[in-house]
Amino acid sequence: MHFDRLGHTGVIGLQWGDEGKGKIVDLLTEHFDVVVRCAGGANAGHTVRHGDQSYALHLLPSGILRPGVMNIIGPGVVVDLKVLVGEIRGLRERGIEIGENLKISDRAHLVMPWHQRQDRLSESGSSDETKIGTTAKGIGPCYADKMLRTWALRVCDLRDADAFRRRVEETFKLKGALFGAMYGDDLSDWGSAEASQFIDEALAFAEMLAPHIIDTTPFLHRYLADDVKVLFEGAQGSMLDVNHGTYPFVTSSACVAGGMAVGAGVGPSVIENVLGVVKAYSTRVGGGPFPTEQDNAAGDRIREVGHEYGTTTGRPRRCGWFDAAAVRYAIQLSGVTEIAVMHLDTLGALDEIKVCTGYRLNGAEIDGVPARADDLAAVEPQYETLASWGTLSAGIERYEQLPAAARQYVERLEALLGVPVTLVSIGPERSATLHRGAFELSGQA
Repeated sequence: MHFDRLGHTGVIGLQWGDEGKGKIVDLLTEHFDVVVRCAGGANAGHTVRHGDQSYALHLLPSGILRPGVMNIIGPGVVVDLKVLVGEIRGLRERGIEIGENLKISDRAHLVMPWHQRQDRLSESGSSDETKIGTTAKGIGPCYADKMLRTWALRVCDLRDADAFRRRVEETFKLKGALFGAMYGDDLSDWGSAEASQFIDEALAFAEMLAPHIIDTTPFLHRYLADDVKVLFEGAQGSMLDVNHGTYPFVTSSACVAGGMAVGAGVGPSVIENVLGVVKAYSTRVGGGPFPTEQDNAAGDRIREVGHEYGTTTGRPRRCGWFDAAAVRYAIQLSGVTEIAVMHLDTLGALDEIKVCTGYRLNGAEIDGVPARADDLAAVEPQYETLASWGTLSAGIERYEQLPAAARQYVERLEALLGVPVTLVSIGPERSATLHRGAFELSGQA
């Protein structure tokens, strides 16, 4: 597939998040005019590296680092104003221009201080078996209020300061009564002065962001009518999708390709190509079943070599072998057309490498991924063992230069998944990306 014939494209994670989507979006934006962030909030951390500089993005689309690219935070995103303003300031201090190249949907919902508090209260009151392992950024409670509607606040509500103040004061009282009944915490340490401070801070942030806040839906559709190329940036991973993931150990938004269309405000047929991103192994943060987890020396080795610590929280990630059964399921959910394999260099550090090809449950082979978390935790992964390739030498610029064992590993994943692997990452830099087959970038085959 050549980029001069490539249409609108979605980039999604096919595992439990942290696959390396930020690097792929940053790499591809050279060939796109618009990047749209579709869902999630400040719980999503995309790390992009340019030369010796590393950028951690939480709410801003990864295209913000490419001059000339329009970046849109869509209506499906939940926005923490303080985080967003801090992120913008931080990038500006590092010389990144943020002006007309950023638009924020006025339909996006606002993460408020009580959402973060509820996140912490809910987790602290759960047993070890039921803890979700959230980032405590208030994302789940904000999405819950969005569904309940009564207590939800959106970016557009900031335009009427008096009405916004009344809504916040009313909601603050109601949340105090609710939290008192649910958690024994009536927010009494937050008095009227604190509530007023929340309001003043939000309105001040809104004034700073005002030049960027618009109705992004018609804005995006004007770009689509002009026949430009749009890249839709996913957050988290398919196995964390609220409808299809390892429920209840999931995020609170739709992480599959269909969710990108809803969160951006376009029809599903607009997204013509879906690039799924996977690590050459598996990782997970927080609670929940993880069939191929290696709580042993192999898992520790992957974590240290791959620097597997959360971009948002810094928490160590759980590490394990590649799970082809889970990824095949994720591919089905989104109609994935191509795959990018990340961290191939990390996996070469192990003496031997395993791949889960399928599951057995109660002694029988099963198709797909069980709906019940307890059943998924009980499956027996069926493994193949492949040869390692050791540390990759410097100067590898083409896929054909990889050691034979590394190429055999990539091609085995491709056969197990039934979708072509077109990008292979062997390091954090943009340049450390190898292109396979007909997927071509900047003259590289």
